[in-house]
Amino acid sequence: MTRARAPLRLGLAGGGTDLSPFCDEYGGAILNATVGKFAHCYIRTRDDGALVLCSGDLDRTETHKFGEEIDDRDGLRLHRGVYNRFLRLGHLKDFRGLNISTATDVPAGSGLGTSSALVVAMCEALRELADAPFGLYEIAHMAFEIERNDLTLAGGRQDQYAAAFGGVNFIEFLAQDRVIVNPLRVREQVLFEFESSLITCFTGVSRESDTIIRDQTSNMRLHDASALNALLELKEAAHRMKSALLVGDLREVGDVLNQSWLSKKKTATTISNSRIETLFDVARSAGAYAGKVSGAGGGGFLMLMSAPEMRANVLRALNNAGGDASPVILTDFGVQSWKTDS
Repeated sequence: MTRARAPLRLGLAGGGTDLSPFCDEYGGAILNATVGKFAHCYIRTRDDGALVLCSGDLDRTETHKFGEEIDDRDGLRLHRGVYNRFLRLGHLKDFRGLNISTATDVPAGSGLGTSSALVVAMCEALRELADAPFGLYEIAHMAFEIERNDLTLAGGRQDQYAAAFGGVNFIEFLAQDRVIVNPLRVREQVLFEFESSLITCFTGVSRESDTIIRDQTSNMRLHDASALNALLELKEAAHRMKSALLVGDLREVGDVLNQSWLSKKKTATTISNSRIETLFDVARSAGAYAGKVSGAGGGGFLMLMSAPEMRANVLRALNNAGGDASPVILTDFGVQSWKTDS
């Protein structure tokens, strides 16, 4: 049995600037942080020539013939795409069958980069199983190519790199798929205070990010002035938040979050809705001073900040309003894999 897990992430600033064509022309900048929730992959070898794919989240199992590519246009597309890629690369030739099972700690469509973390976890589990010579950049780039090129799923680039590297990272996205991951050396006491200030709240609405991202991409390609200016503001916000975290100015971090949320809503009309705005109003009334949606928007998780002594009050108010709110635990590690006999 080979196991792997990849952390999910909070998008702190710059979200959307990792999308083409914006990052290809202007360069993208993202600041994100991984949290103590994970996408998991479990692989067991078989001797009967079968490939069994299983998603615990979807309660779905598929059986295929091992050693042949399978149609990745339907079914468990992420699982099929990862298997096909490793098969084409020749890393599965020594095996006679596999069980590939997955599960995640949050609902799909959460806005925490769940799908990409799942692909990273599967890639890392297969890398560990086959002892393939991939580093973190290669794993992240492979996961990106599987989702965006092989499966033609709309989306950006930050989630794969956050899941692979982990921690608090300032990530630059340049032309020709060049990516630079800059781990931030934030002082420990600042991270403690930041973590004690953070709240996530699931809106109860899982959303397909595909439509939102296609709207954003279309606006960029049409050179929509409002959308372009909003993305330039989001890029600048990532630089501002980087500086604020490094000097420990959490009120400035909150100001950047608020401004980023206003900018993000200009990139597509589907970013916010009445449910999201209602929960924001509840949180602010209870003592939260900053917040935004993590991910593409439209639902998923809200990310909020309050003074640590007010956090319990904000949590209670959100939960009473029908949200699913909880504190946040930050992690400083990325994807992990191991083997076990159990």
